[in-house]
Amino acid sequence: MSKYARDEFDAVEENSARHGVHRSSLEPQRRSLMPLMIVGVAALCVGALAFFIMPKVLDNTAAPALETAIASASVSPSAPPSAEPTATQDPTTAPVETPTPTPTPDSVVNKATPVAIFNAVGTPGLAGRYSGLVINDGWSVSQSANWAGQAQTTSVIFYNGIEQKANAEALSALLNIPTVVDTADLGLPLAVVLGPGA
Repeated sequence: MSKYARDEFDAVEENSARHGVHRSSLEPQRRSLMPLMIVGVAALCVGALAFFIMPKVLDNTAAPALETAIASASVSPSAPPSAEPTATQDPTTAPVETPTPTPTPDSVVNKATPVAIFNAVGTPGLAGRYSGLVINDGWSVSQSANWAGQAQTTSVIFYNGIEQKANAEALSALLNIPTVVDTADLGLPLAVVLGPGA
């Protein structure tokens, strides 16, 4: 250890630009921001593409089956199929009526079948009110929740298979919902989706 007192030469700055008498000052070189800006603009473009364009692409292919089922169910379920030619049919040929499947003997009302009730309009307590009506009529309710599917233009009763048709029609009469749709897309035997006007 030195016995000399500290002086001005002992206080050396860490980030001094000067390094000795005969050396030039070393200033830090500035890095170019261009690569960082290019990466940022590319990330912004990818984000915009994912936000604006991808939902439109996925919407066109995601649920055409459910939309077709709802569109075909907008006709009254008890009305016979129309014999008039549509715009896509050739008017010179006679239209061919497709036979409707007849219910099997198993297609009887079974109130033990669980019913799911969904609120598609956002009115607080709507699914709960309809659940009460269904339970008071002797049905069992498996769930009562908000609808997470596509926006509905009307109330619909979805049923899964011909054996549930009688149940769907009984619920239709009870809840005054004329639209019933046969679909397996929901994975539920019976589902009531409460749309506008419910």
